Amino acid sequence: MTYAVHDNAAADAQFEPFLRLVRRASTDDRNFVKKAVNWALRSIGKRNRRLNLRAVAVAKEIARMDSNAARWIAADALRELRSAAVRRRLQAARRSIRVSS
Repeated sequence: MTYAVHDNAAADAQFEPFLRLVRRASTDDRNFVKKAVNWALRSIGKRNRRLNLRAVAVAKEIARMDSNAARWIAADALRELRSAAVRRRLQAARRSIRVSS
């Protein structure tokens, strides 16, 4: 999801419709769709702490779906979004925002 990665000025609210789309498409078993949904969820969740919490919540919802594709997407996204590396990056970004304000 190049929009989530490259548009740094985009407001958090602009990603809510994408999270609904991720939820809806997460049961699609096609390989490239599954990967794209996973990539979108992870990209949104790595933008900032607020979107990380929203993406983790969506991943938890997806994990409860009766679909192998959905469970794979959720497990992979949760592994990355909860990782120490992502948490450190989000903390560092949060600190730099407070310092520059």
